[in-house]
Amino acid sequence: MSVFAEQSQASIEPMMLYMGRLAREAARELALASTARKNEALKAMAARLEARAEAILEANRNDIDAARGKSRDDAFIDRLMLDSSLVAAMARGLREIAALPDPVGQVIASWTRPNGLQISRVRVPLGVIGIIYESRPNVTADAGGLCLKSGNAVILRSGSESFLTSLVICNALTEGLEEAGLSQAAIQLVPTVDRAAVGFMLGGLGGAIDVIVPRGGKSLVARVQEEARVPVFAHLEGVCHVYVDGAADLDMAKKIVLNAKMRRTGVCGAAETLLVDRAAAPTHLQPLVAMLIEAGCEVRGDADTQSADPRVKPASEEDWPKEYLDAIIAVKLVDGVDAAIEHITRYGSQHTDAIVTEDNNAAERFLARVDSAIVLHNASTQFADGGEFGMGAEIGIATGRFHARGPVGLEQLTTFKYVVHGSGQTRR
Repeated sequence: MSVFAEQSQASIEPMMLYMGRLAREAARELALASTARKNEALKAMAARLEARAEAILEANRNDIDAARGKSRDDAFIDRLMLDSSLVAAMARGLREIAALPDPVGQVIASWTRPNGLQISRVRVPLGVIGIIYESRPNVTADAGGLCLKSGNAVILRSGSESFLTSLVICNALTEGLEEAGLSQAAIQLVPTVDRAAVGFMLGGLGGAIDVIVPRGGKSLVARVQEEARVPVFAHLEGVCHVYVDGAADLDMAKKIVLNAKMRRTGVCGAAETLLVDRAAAPTHLQPLVAMLIEAGCEVRGDADTQSADPRVKPASEEDWPKEYLDAIIAVKLVDGVDAAIEHITRYGSQHTDAIVTEDNNAAERFLARVDSAIVLHNASTQFADGGEFGMGAEIGIATGRFHARGPVGLEQLTTFKYVVHGSGQTRR
């Protein structure tokens, strides 16, 4: 990385274009790499992460000290912080990716035409993935592993707050690549935190980058979506809802709501709004609100919710579409499942929404009509995660309608081509 660091002092653009060319060359190599070779690299990368655990944690402590010096809030520090168990989880995630089926070369469909042509739709890598992220250094390992297994090269651009940690992690990954005989350029970390590097990535690096994935706050994602000259897999916000239906079991509802909001408040799958069926209010509203407040969560509610507990603060119109990423939740009574769907349609971000109910008809209505990337019945919104979906990991959640939606894992990092076998056919 030192060569790039020296070049970046003189000019960022030539450095970025050079990285793009290296990535494109590595992508051509990876597209033809065997599953065994890729799995060997993933296991070597996992072992290198474990061997470098103390160096990773030391770099992370330095990043955290710098972030605290900039008065970053607790939610930001939580996203930035690693410990030994999280480093072990990164290594375990790479081994889990190695154990997953290789999507490259899979035949999605095949058929034979009346003229004898045999046509197959076959999965192939996207090419070069650009990933721009801020405070989550574990993205370095997750993205590197997923892109490698799906046959893609990746250019990673870390935020300044997580740069030292990401650099040590990336060095461990490239050591694993070298050990397996694959190009180290398959996983590259941009060696500067200058924002100009982001602009060059959004421009596609002269055609080198095929897709961009932003992982960070609203301002970053909005910039990427506005300025990118290549396709983007992203979500702007995670305004996630839990709707407690009139037929919900109270104990189940309490467990799901508490987990959805308070397990980790700073993740995109954290619930930001609780909707309660007016029919359940006499038995469910006060226990749910009290539980949240006693768990340390600020509750902002409508007039009905304020009446249920004097500790509830009044909610304003700005609270309903708000992504707090903190121990704050908005609570509102609604008149049944259709009113809940209407509220989510108006204020939600099409990320993740859940219904708690024992009424299967209400559940099916909710699941069919809520147009979000992930909808759940009787489960926490915090399951919005590629690892929890059995994908090994994810490089983000996409809420768009084209190509990838929901957790972006191995299959979502591939496209397809048509392979046609003939026996001399010509067209009239």
